[in-house]
Amino acid sequence: MSAGQPGGVPGARPGTAGAAAPTGAPTAQGRPGLMLTLATLGFLLNFWAWSLIGPLGPTYREELALTPVELSVAVAVPVIVGSLGRIPIGALTDRYGARVMFPVVSLVTILPVLFVGLVASNFAMLVVGGFFLGVGGTAFAVGVPFVNAWFAPARRGTALGIFGMGTAGTAVAAFTTVAIAEQFGRPAPFILVAVLLALYAVVAWTVLRDAAGRAAPTGSLAARTWATVKIPATGQLALIYALGFGGFVAFSVYLPTYLTTDFGLTRGDASLRTAGFVVLAVVARPVGGWLSDRWHPVPVLTLCFTVAGAAAVLAALRLQLLPAGTVAFLVLAATLGAASGACFALVAKVAPADKVGSVTGIVGAAGGLGGFFPPLVMGAVYSATGHYTIGFILLAVSAFAVAAFTWGPVRRASRRGA
Repeated sequence: MSAGQPGGVPGARPGTAGAAAPTGAPTAQGRPGLMLTLATLGFLLNFWAWSLIGPLGPTYREELALTPVELSVAVAVPVIVGSLGRIPIGALTDRYGARVMFPVVSLVTILPVLFVGLVASNFAMLVVGGFFLGVGGTAFAVGVPFVNAWFAPARRGTALGIFGMGTAGTAVAAFTTVAIAEQFGRPAPFILVAVLLALYAVVAWTVLRDAAGRAAPTGSLAARTWATVKIPATGQLALIYALGFGGFVAFSVYLPTYLTTDFGLTRGDASLRTAGFVVLAVVARPVGGWLSDRWHPVPVLTLCFTVAGAAAVLAALRLQLLPAGTVAFLVLAATLGAASGACFALVAKVAPADKVGSVTGIVGAAGGLGGFFPPLVMGAVYSATGHYTIGFILLAVSAFAVAAFTWGPVRRASRRGA
């Protein structure tokens, strides 16, 4: 499982495989930490913007008289656009660097944030606004190659896991959106996020610096993307991330609807519980990266998906929310979060240094797409059966299948260095 470089094997010492550190990378002790902090902040803010519609799902359902399927579409559209958009954004980051792309993505995201918050008043407008709101989700493909270039191989898993904590933007959205909207009016959270994005764009342009020695790739965007697709590791990583991060995204955007529909919780209570799910997943992400640095991503991923499958089976039994249901969702949060961190530790080991952005874009797109379909499936399953059991059974089957795939083909490819 290599992209032109030797793939590591389970149990290998950290840092013995993967792309080499960039030539001439700065050695100032505080510089990588500052760059990581700013990248994580930018990711968090853009993810906050990307996740604004989900917490207000029950509100939109009542105000706009949306069907379960329409609500699922409205929630899922930003996810799919933010996912597919990572492919060109990742390639553009390889070409122009994060110092340019972080401010650009942040500024562009402001427009749909204001449109959804101030203008959208029906289903069609909500979908259009959500489509362009997806730009915020592409910030992930900007930050991964940026952080990867600033850290040595032995520390990349941990660093990328910390950067991945920017997914806490989803938790911030879940914690604050409903409360701010109820206190100050529905446009208020959108205006707040737009202002913060504008401030961040200024700070990013002023302070962010790409790692020394970064070489811009040559060739057209299409040619570089196709070359990345042909790397064997790209497809394997995409499948892994589709379940790990995709499962996290699906729950973070659909859990408020599920909890209010199936358990009769209030919107505020559902939002707080969703925020707890997201926080645990976010905290688990650097843990997955750290464990991957200490051992290897393959066994970490296999264990995470196996336990996640068992938790999905527990959720499918539709037991009481306390304690069984809560335990099931907390275990899902921890394992899916850790798997997301471990997946990009694997990216850091196998992706060529000049294609990290492109690989990240494709793998990140797969993760976002993995989060697009479950809300649609959940809405359709509930409409057809009146409950969500089949949806959780499908999640369990998928988790066990990806665990087997990781321990089988992915591990063998790692050993062969193919």
